[in-house]
Amino acid sequence: MKRIALLIATNFAVMILLSIVISVLGLDRALAQEGFQVMPTLIMASIFGFGGAFISLLISKWMAKRSTGAQVIDGTEGSTQYWLVNTVKKLSEKAGIGMPEVAIYDGEPNAFATGAFRDSALVAVSSGLLDSMSRDEVEAVLGHEIGHVANGDMVTLTLIQGVVNTFVIFLSRLIGYVVDRMILKNERGQGIGYFVTVIASQILLGFIASMIVAWFSRRREFRADAASASLLGSSQPMVSALQRLGGLVPGALPEAMKASGISAGPGGWGALFSTHPPMEQRIAALQGR
Repeated sequence: MKRIALLIATNFAVMILLSIVISVLGLDRALAQEGFQVMPTLIMASIFGFGGAFISLLISKWMAKRSTGAQVIDGTEGSTQYWLVNTVKKLSEKAGIGMPEVAIYDGEPNAFATGAFRDSALVAVSSGLLDSMSRDEVEAVLGHEIGHVANGDMVTLTLIQGVVNTFVIFLSRLIGYVVDRMILKNERGQGIGYFVTVIASQILLGFIASMIVAWFSRRREFRADAASASLLGSSQPMVSALQRLGGLVPGALPEAMKASGISAGPGGWGALFSTHPPMEQRIAALQGR
């Protein structure tokens, strides 16, 4: 709940910061003379920017179960399920969080954690992961996912997404208005120049925003790997799990869930937009602990 409060407070802080910067630069008066309403646009950008991210967070568990077909287990289904639930319970107690829901879904090797609250999250693993890894390796992957929950990564990523969404929405409309009124000299309301510029600006700024969010997501993967090593008392199980994953074809997750998976990201230019670092970088970071 504290992190949700932080997310809402950040929303207001972004609005206040932007309004102060615009006021100090004198842009609010200049734009007002041209007919651009700064505060209404800023409020709209904040509502849509944070609102979409916040709603996605609140329904993340429901969406994850629906999109992957994950089935929540309680350990009575069989020996593997019993071991899985008890391992998650042991790790969550060590991490100081509430017991998450535990689920299994059919698919190639992968796992994820999601949820708005650290004491009522969801941890899910694929059948392919359970079939292709040793129990020590599966435990390391579970430690990684518990690390995400304990670090509050889902809420923090939502916060980052909300901030960049707000900037993208506001700045694209500001740029569109400047181009339409001050460059194209349109005096008859919002012309075609405004709409074309807004769309183009939103696409360009969206790419930059995606790189920012992806950079943070890669940082949190290193922290979750380190959390697994800390919970298990050794980095070797996580190293072994990552090495195993590096030789497997990772299971695809729905677009909205990709940042929550365990698989590695690409190298090269593609790494700028990847939510996960290359496997060799993650292994090197663990071995350097």
